[in-house]
Amino acid sequence: MKHGFVKVAAATPKIKVADCQYNAERIKELIIEAQKSGADILVLPELCVTGYTCGDLFYQSVLLDGARAAVLDIREFTKTKKASDILVFLGLPLMYNNRLYNAAAAIKDGEILGFVPKTYLPNYNEFYDKRQFSGGGAIDAVIDFGGAQTPFSSKLLFECKNMPQLKVAAEICEDLWVMSPPSAEHAKAGAVVIVNLSASNETVGKAEYRRSLVAGQSGRLFSAYVYASAGDGESTSDIVFGGHNIIAENGRILEETRLFENRLIMSETDIFMLNAERAKFSNYDEEKERTAKYKSVLFEIKKRETKLTREYDRQPFVPKDKEQLERRAELILNMQAHALKKRLGDGFKAVVGVSGGLDSTLALLVTVRAFGLLKRRLRDIIGITMPCFGTTERTYNNSLALMDAIGVCAESVDISESVKKHLKDIDRFHEPELMDEAYENAQARERTQVLMDVANSVGGIVIGTGDLSEAALGWCTYNGDHMSMYAVNSSVPKTLVKYLVEYEAQRLGGKAAEVIREILSTPISPELLPPSKGEIFQKTEDIVGPYELHDFFLYYTVRFAYPPDKVFRLARRAFLGAYEEDVIKAWLNVFVKRFFKNQFKRNCVPDGVKIGSVSLSPRGDWRMPSDAEAALWLENLRDM
Repeated sequence: MKHGFVKVAAATPKIKVADCQYNAERIKELIIEAQKSGADILVLPELCVTGYTCGDLFYQSVLLDGARAAVLDIREFTKTKKASDILVFLGLPLMYNNRLYNAAAAIKDGEILGFVPKTYLPNYNEFYDKRQFSGGGAIDAVIDFGGAQTPFSSKLLFECKNMPQLKVAAEICEDLWVMSPPSAEHAKAGAVVIVNLSASNETVGKAEYRRSLVAGQSGRLFSAYVYASAGDGESTSDIVFGGHNIIAENGRILEETRLFENRLIMSETDIFMLNAERAKFSNYDEEKERTAKYKSVLFEIKKRETKLTREYDRQPFVPKDKEQLERRAELILNMQAHALKKRLGDGFKAVVGVSGGLDSTLALLVTVRAFGLLKRRLRDIIGITMPCFGTTERTYNNSLALMDAIGVCAESVDISESVKKHLKDIDRFHEPELMDEAYENAQARERTQVLMDVANSVGGIVIGTGDLSEAALGWCTYNGDHMSMYAVNSSVPKTLVKYLVEYEAQRLGGKAAEVIREILSTPISPELLPPSKGEIFQKTEDIVGPYELHDFFLYYTVRFAYPPDKVFRLARRAFLGAYEEDVIKAWLNVFVKRFFKNQFKRNCVPDGVKIGSVSLSPRGDWRMPSDAEAALWLENLRDM
């Protein structure tokens, strides 16, 4: 439960059709297995106590009595230590007012918390639920079951007493496949975990559709969706069941079985994250009228630190699959280029500062794409390299070679003397040779002045090169590289920049690709301090920390509003073997301090295209006071 993680499981028992006691024993075995593995919630298939394919045997009192006895047996079993402290959902036939219902029972610690009837009944092809069962959408009753008064309703919310954010609701198989699934109403009433007890048969292509349906519903509802389906032991007279179990969260499949495996799957879902996501969307307000119609049934789960089994990508901004990465790269580059195309209009030239580094290379490549869309000559792109005190021969030559290979207008403006004169002009306040913050920032501001003045002279606009990671850390000079007329890289994190540049190198080929690959191998540096023996002396990641760590911190801090101790927990798992825990914690401390300290820079940045779910633009994506204190966040990190 720590950090909002709840362990959920889905399982398919191997059953015998109409042998309720046998099935109850198999269900008990799965409860034990799930409990041993730390599951808080276990979901089993539709009608798993009897088997889904009993047909007209459902009319037989012998079967119904057997199912009732099996469920009561399971209820008593959950009192035992090896089966306690787990919320179990299982399917059974239930008679009420002389009508038969396909129902889900929620059982925990020797108590049946409630029954939820199936709302929508299929009546097509191989499914004939309507022959035996009635739809239960309007049911709202309390029934006697085994001597206990138990709620029986399609509108039950199972709410955790010691974790109020955890609310669970159930639907059954066909309920998900209809135009307006009950789970939508459940979610509006506050359910953040939806369980589905299913008996979905297999036909060619159906598993793929089922997978997309479950993932999509979890995404639409900002929920976890736990889907358990019938499998081995069901009748194969006309249809076969594959035991396709799926756990999804917020549009993403966390775990699923291969068809015909009949096994238990498990993952942890992040309840706090799901509730935070809902809080961001004003159209997700819980409707009081609907909520009033729901009955709350309370349960409690044991407080413990949920063992994480989910994998967290070290680079959450970068797809792992090569083909997906290439598609993403093409999309992002097109988004950047089309946005810049609009800003350029019909007449503006483009002025780009080209340093021989990754960010300026990406900005230049995007500008070239934009000019291609406008069908304008590349000589109207003015690339300017501006060597100064820290510039190495390697980066200087790379910048010129890149501009030459691409075919833009290349200029070199040595700013050394201008900066020296400026520092001399203010020697009353600053020693000209003192290599401090003013010494470094004077170079950045002089470069920006050159770019701005050239743009004014030629009727152009300055294309910004700074990226998202630099904005997060404040790693830019205020009113220096901080400024431009349009910032094409402003929502591209550093870990993604190199992949976009690599992709464009592959697409361009030839001499341009050779130069770009040389740039890709160059250490990241602002080059504001003199080189050491001709090599780059000032390496950014030695100063502010590894960008792969900072991008990880940024993603989970901004995208999901995770507190630092939770970010650390995930980073510790993601970077196991790459960084020691104290190193991760130290750089996370740096991230928090820099992120808070530098909001004033982000509050006045130029326009820039938004390419993903994490953006720090003050125009709607990220709003934060410049004078906010980081004390609580740092305390959270210290106290974990």
